[in-house]
Amino acid sequence: MTHMKWIGASIVGLSMAFVASSASAVTIGFSQVGDEGDWRPAWSKNMQDEAKAEGIDLKFADAQGKEEEQLKAVRAFIAQKVDAIIIAPVVITGWDQVLKEAKAAGIPVFLADRDVDTQDKSLFVTRISADFNLEGRLAGAWLAQATVGNCNIVELQGTTGAAPAIERKKGFEAVISNFPNMKIVKTQSGNFTTDGGKQVMEAFIKATDGLKGICASWAHNDNMQLGAIQAMKEAGIKPGVDVKMVSVDYVPAIKPLLADGTVNASVELRSDIGKDIYSVVLGYLKDKKELPKWVVIASALHRAPTPGN
Repeated sequence: MTHMKWIGASIVGLSMAFVASSASAVTIGFSQVGDEGDWRPAWSKNMQDEAKAEGIDLKFADAQGKEEEQLKAVRAFIAQKVDAIIIAPVVITGWDQVLKEAKAAGIPVFLADRDVDTQDKSLFVTRISADFNLEGRLAGAWLAQATVGNCNIVELQGTTGAAPAIERKKGFEAVISNFPNMKIVKTQSGNFTTDGGKQVMEAFIKATDGLKGICASWAHNDNMQLGAIQAMKEAGIKPGVDVKMVSVDYVPAIKPLLADGTVNASVELRSDIGKDIYSVVLGYLKDKKELPKWVVIASALHRAPTPGN
C-alpha cells in the first residue's frame, strides 16, 4: 500500500470510528418542572454539566411550571425516539396516557425529584429522589424538640398538587400530631417562590396582628422562607428570634442566615444529583435489570449554631 493510500485508509477508518462512536451516544430527554427558586436552576445546571461529562446527548425542556407544556415536551421526546426520558413532574396527576405512549414506543421513563400518581407502576422504571416525607418529618422533629412540643405554626406550602408540597406537609404533620400543643394555625401556598413566600407571610402577619401567638414559620422550601423573612423584617419582627424558622432545601442564600441565627433549621435537598440519576439510567439501559421503584437520595438537617438549637 502506498503512503497516500495508507493515509486515505486511515482517514476512512477514523471517520468510521467517529460515526460509530457518535451513533452509540445515549440520547436522553429531560423534562424539568421550571426554574422557580434557587434549588431547581442549580439542579438543571448540574444535570446539563453531568450529561456533558458523561457524553450524553441531553434534550432539555423547561415546562415553566405548566403541566401542558411538560406533556408536550415528553411527546416530543417520544417523537425524537430518544433512548430514555427523565421527568420531574409539575404535578402528580394526569400522567397515565403519555406514559403509556412512551411504553408503547419502547422508551423507558425515569422519574426524578418528584413522583406521579398512577396505578400502573410498570409505566416507569423507577423514581430517583429524596424522601420528601422524611424531609417534613425531620423539620417537624427538630421543631418539636426546639419548642418542647408547644408551638403555634404558620405554614408556607409549595405548589398545590406537587409531590414535595404534599409529602413534606404529610411528614411534618405526622410528627407534630404527637404533640397536643403543636398545631398549624395558618397555611397557604407560596408556590415555592420568594415573592410567593413574602406575600403569604404578609397575609399571615396581618391576620395574626403581627404574628402574635405564633411560635414558628414552617416553609416547604427555603425560597418561600427567604420571602417570609423579608416580610417579617419589614414588619419589625425578628426571624429566628421572635419566630423560629424551619424550611427545606439548604440553598446557598440560606446558609449565612443559618450562621447568624436568622434561620434556625433547613433540611438539605441536594442539587448535585445528576451523577446519581444518570448512573441509574445508564445502568438500566446497559443491562435492563429490574430496579426498585424508588432509589432514595439521602437528606440531612442543618441547624443554626445557637443555644437551644
